[in-house]
Amino acid sequence: MKALTVGVRESAGRILCCTIFRAGGRKLLAKGHVISDEDVRLLETEGMEQVWVTQLEDGEVSEDEAVSIVAQTIGCGAVEIKLAAGGRANIFATEDCCVLVDDELLKQINCTASIVIATALNFSYAKAGQRIATIKSAPFAVAQAQLEAVISILKERGPILQARPIRAPQIGVLYSDPMNGDRARQLFDNIMVQRLEKFNTVPAFALTTVEDEAQTARALQHLLRSRPTAILVASTTAPAGPDDVIGRAMSRVGCHIEKFLAPVEPGNLLLLGYKDEVPIISAPGCFRSVRSNVVDLVLPPMLSRYHLSGWELATLGHGGLLC
Repeated sequence: MKALTVGVRESAGRILCCTIFRAGGRKLLAKGHVISDEDVRLLETEGMEQVWVTQLEDGEVSEDEAVSIVAQTIGCGAVEIKLAAGGRANIFATEDCCVLVDDELLKQINCTASIVIATALNFSYAKAGQRIATIKSAPFAVAQAQLEAVISILKERGPILQARPIRAPQIGVLYSDPMNGDRARQLFDNIMVQRLEKFNTVPAFALTTVEDEAQTARALQHLLRSRPTAILVASTTAPAGPDDVIGRAMSRVGCHIEKFLAPVEPGNLLLLGYKDEVPIISAPGCFRSVRSNVVDLVLPPMLSRYHLSGWELATLGHGGLLC
């Protein structure tokens, strides 16, 4: 790319090197703008004779074309691309969704000299219409070879970003207490509703149980027959591990225990298991308050029916200190 000064009448089709302002300070044309025939007439009306422009050289791609190509490659799912001025493309969610990000691939792409990408947090919840990523180019032009290298990496490794739609999730809730399950419901129901409202959903099924292994297992089995998207166990007790009452009841219904203990504060004592593909989450103490805790971090992927592994739960430690 080379910069040069040309007469206004010769500037059509070229890229402005700097923003042009009217005499009163109001912006007339922005840096990076491709000058049209109409712009030429406007500049002549403003009394300008020359402008500072750039000219693409062989082996270069304009900034707008570069970000457009990258934007079409980095994402999948419920996404929409919108180009913006100055070598930028924005990606928006078209539905309520969970945003999944390949962090290592994102770092690799952002080490290139020509293109940078910023995304929403991995596993975060996004509402329809929310911006979830932006792609920015180096000013004016990108080397064709560098762009091809980026695209090659993306095609080999897959998309950086996925927007997994959250469509009509069915949440089952089990309230448990050693003496009376209704007590747990009275304590936690209002907080449960407020927490789920953050994700534009409500409890679809709710049961109460005395915190006894057999009775808790029967209640879980009953909720599982409803084929929920996920089950949340709101207990008045704190588990000592998978071998306590809640964990044993989960195992009794054929649940695979994926992970106990989460590197998140509040919410360290999370117990996550799966019955087939239905996640069951016990998170003692997390339904006593609406303040952010581990449940807010794990719900978006589960509402989108993404299988959150124990390894992925372990990665939440970076940024897991929520208070």
